[in-house]
Amino acid sequence: MANQVITAKNAPAAVGPYSHAVLADNTLYTSGQLGLDPATGALPEGVCAQAEAALKNLGAVLAAAGMDYCDVVKTTVFLADMDDFAAINAIYAGYFKADCPARSCVQVAALPKGALFEIEAIAVK
Repeated sequence: MANQVITAKNAPAAVGPYSHAVLADNTLYTSGQLGLDPATGALPEGVCAQAEAALKNLGAVLAAAGMDYCDVVKTTVFLADMDDFAAINAIYAGYFKADCPARSCVQVAALPKGALFEIEAIAVK
């Protein structure tokens, strides 16, 4: 089966030469989602607002592939500051309530557009 590029109408446009996600057989690989507003492309103020928006953007990408948060098996969270770990955990827990996916969380030197939070995911239907 050929790979299928997934483009989500309700997620912000990619900020580079990549797809929102690629569906390979029954496995979805998402690109990193920032907390960009899909309508304006602006980042909200603060890591909590950005995490909330990024997780909603991830949801839009999942939905475009006919999936949702319960199909996610692995996420990678990128933080500009690891001191934000506890705050984003509280937000993250609102989206992944039971049987949480595997997750890695790393602090990075910088994220695109000066973002404070980014998330990517692998989901299986």
